[in-house]
Amino acid sequence: MNNRSNLRIYRRFAPLYDRFMYSWTAGSRRKTIELLDLKPGDRLFIPGVGTGLDLPFVPSETLTTAVDPSPMMLRQALSKYDSPVGFLIMDVQILAFPSGLFDAVLINLILSVVPDGAIAMEEIWRVLKPGGRVVIFDKFLPESSSLSSVRLLLGKLIRQIGTDPNRRLSTIIQEVPEALVLADQPVLLNGQYRIILLSKPMV
Repeated sequence: MNNRSNLRIYRRFAPLYDRFMYSWTAGSRRKTIELLDLKPGDRLFIPGVGTGLDLPFVPSETLTTAVDPSPMMLRQALSKYDSPVGFLIMDVQILAFPSGLFDAVLINLILSVVPDGAIAMEEIWRVLKPGGRVVIFDKFLPESSSLSSVRLLLGKLIRQIGTDPNRRLSTIIQEVPEALVLADQPVLLNGQYRIILLSKPMV
């Protein structure tokens, strides 16, 4: 996958995204917000906000910045939510923010989509302040599973619609070894989808 192919996919998919994704992901999206335990005035960063399906669950007192590389997806979000959210077109792998800016980061269904999940995670970690927390909702290959030929073929087919089911969480967070795992919960498809809460240690 690369950003150019992903942008083509999501340009076509944007008008249909909510219809396919909302009903079966809403409960998990709500759970991620609850785990972040946001306080009034917290600076929340949402990389890959897409059509904005997470936004209804974010407390109104939160200072939210949301980015996405797809103008079509952002237009969907803007058309639905008249809330104090700063929307920007941006690649999560190259964030134009200073280090340590955000109190919390919400990463829902992004790390399996971006071309390089490890690079994206490293950038997200950079803009998170010490003591901040990150919550992830995504699909990951179980650490104990091997990549069978069937799984490899399935992954190749699924990548044609812009997402990779064969990424391991351990590979993605290897560039942030100091991350503290506070929760790791299976949520959908027999644990293929998980919710992970990470904390960044204080300096």
